[in-house]
Amino acid sequence: MVTSELKLKPADLRAQMAENPAAVIEDVARQWSVSPRDVIEALPPGMVRLGPGDAFVPAMNDIATWGEVTLIVHTEDAIFEFTGEVPAGEIGRGYFNLIQPKGLHGHLKHDNCAAVAFVERPFMGKASAFVAFLNRNGGIMFKVFVGRDSNRQLRADQMVRFNSLARRFSGEPVD
Repeated sequence: MVTSELKLKPADLRAQMAENPAAVIEDVARQWSVSPRDVIEALPPGMVRLGPGDAFVPAMNDIATWGEVTLIVHTEDAIFEFTGEVPAGEIGRGYFNLIQPKGLHGHLKHDNCAAVAFVERPFMGKASAFVAFLNRNGGIMFKVFVGRDSNRQLRADQMVRFNSLARRFSGEPVD
């Protein structure tokens, strides 16, 4: 029986994500016929903090100072991963342009960002933390994952930056 045929309720999705918070967000969205944003919002309390879409530019420019991270674009047809430094960018001609001649570069439709999600959850048996840029349709434009140190632990310096951004844009009190 296909999940979408069951006419499941948001509470059912929340229960599934509580049972398996490490599930691949895009796969769950497809199985449930919901948006990835719906899946992210169904994660257990404390695993996700949401900020507004206009946080896109300042968040990206802050991430550009973090050092090596992994940026992932997950589509129906492919999963692209880039590990390295995300370049700073600036707005021009309707895009947020990543300013770098080689490595990661491109033009991002920043105005299509409706929310920025800061997600901390287990994945593949390890703690993970990422920033997901969510579009107006509830899809994930791309994710930027906090890097790992030589012991495969989340980099402490980047977690400080991640949490600072999450507090700043989600409305949590700042220390």
